[in-house]
Amino acid sequence: MTKAADKIIVALDVATKKEAAALVEELREQISFFKIGLQLYTSEGPEIVCAVLSTGAKVWLDLKLHDIPNTVARAIESASNLGVQMLTIHLSGGSEMIRAATAARASNILLLGVTVLTSATEQTLREIGISDKMNDQVMRLAKLGIEADIDGIVASPHEIKILRAQFGDKVKIVVPGIRPSGSESGDQKRVMTPREAIDAGADYLVIGRPIIAHSRPREAVAKILDELNS
Repeated sequence: MTKAADKIIVALDVATKKEAAALVEELREQISFFKIGLQLYTSEGPEIVCAVLSTGAKVWLDLKLHDIPNTVARAIESASNLGVQMLTIHLSGGSEMIRAATAARASNILLLGVTVLTSATEQTLREIGISDKMNDQVMRLAKLGIEADIDGIVASPHEIKILRAQFGDKVKIVVPGIRPSGSESGDQKRVMTPREAIDAGADYLVIGRPIIAHSRPREAVAKILDELNS
């Protein structure tokens, strides 16, 4: 597996274990990291996590936890017992919740803090009472997370450079909203190509629909790897 391939996390945004297992089997020789989000986890539960892990792949369990501190901490403990490599919380839950989560994580897990979803715009921020610019809100939440010992930040590609400039290599930067050249953006608003995101300083690229909705997923991955290796 190439170094570029290690930077790609394929989002298994499908409804069933059968669909997910087929994708993992098809892509496993190319990709070592897969994301399981709310749709698949709600449908199949912890069993799908175990099934993907059993192939030797790594799993990011992306549940974006956001609740009272004790509930989040207990959920982190339960997820840690599954053997996943990454988990997510919403940094907008505040410092007490973040600290409860970081205290509860296992030592071998990267706990990632979500800043502002890539589907959000500044109009979205206004609707929930936030008057700041997007970059300012992302930076405020990232700082909150880093002060509470978070391992990584989830942000759109548009914020990679300012995060790197402010925090250097203190945290991993994990980036959804990746759209290869020619792909439709869908409901993602703040997007970038894989090459642009890596050049900006992303550690991991999260790619879903451009791969899993492609008629030939292996071909889609190969094209992305060619772009990254060029």
